[in-house]
Amino acid sequence: MIGRFVGGRFGGSPAPQVPQAPAADPVAEEIAAMGTSVDSLRAAVRRSGSALPPLLTSQLRQLGDLMRDAVLDISIRGCSTEQRVLLNAMICSYVPAPLQSYLALPPAHHDEESAATFLFAEQLATLELTLGDLLNQIRIGAVEELSTHGRFLADKFSAQDAALQLHQPETERDPLRLEGQRWQH
Repeated sequence: MIGRFVGGRFGGSPAPQVPQAPAADPVAEEIAAMGTSVDSLRAAVRRSGSALPPLLTSQLRQLGDLMRDAVLDISIRGCSTEQRVLLNAMICSYVPAPLQSYLALPPAHHDEESAATFLFAEQLATLELTLGDLLNQIRIGAVEELSTHGRFLADKFSAQDAALQLHQPETERDPLRLEGQRWQH
C-alpha cells in the first residue's frame, strides 16, 4: 500500500496488477451439483438394501440412470432454464423425498404387495415418463437448433452468383470406367 502511494507520487513504477480469476459459470456449477446429487441418490438406493422391494429398487435404479444421462446431455447440449429447473427438482426433491418417506414407514409397509409400495411405484413410473419426455425435449431441441442453423446456411449460400461457380468441361467417356454407365447385357 505504501509502496504504491510512494511510487505513484514520485514516478516509480506502478505495482503489478494481480490477474483476476475467471468468473465461474453458474450454469456449469448447477449442472455439476446435479451430477453430485444424482450420485448421492443412487448411493442411497444401494444403501437401502432389503428395505426396498425389488420392484422399487429396479425403478429407482432406472430413474438414477436416466437422471445421470440427462445431466450428461445438458452438460453437452445445454437446455432451457425451465428444463434445468425441472430436472433439478426431480433429482433433489421429487425422488429423494418420497424415498425417505417410504423408508421411514414401518417395515410391514415395505412388502411388495402393500399399498405404500404400489403408490410409490406409481409415483416413480410417472417421474420416469416425465424424465423421458424431458430427455426427448432436450434432444429434439438440439436437433431443431442444428436444423435451423442448416437452413440458415442453405439460404445464405443458395443465392450465390452463378458466375462464381466452377463448371467442369464435359469429357469423353472412358470405355474402361464403368462408373455412371448403364449396364447393358
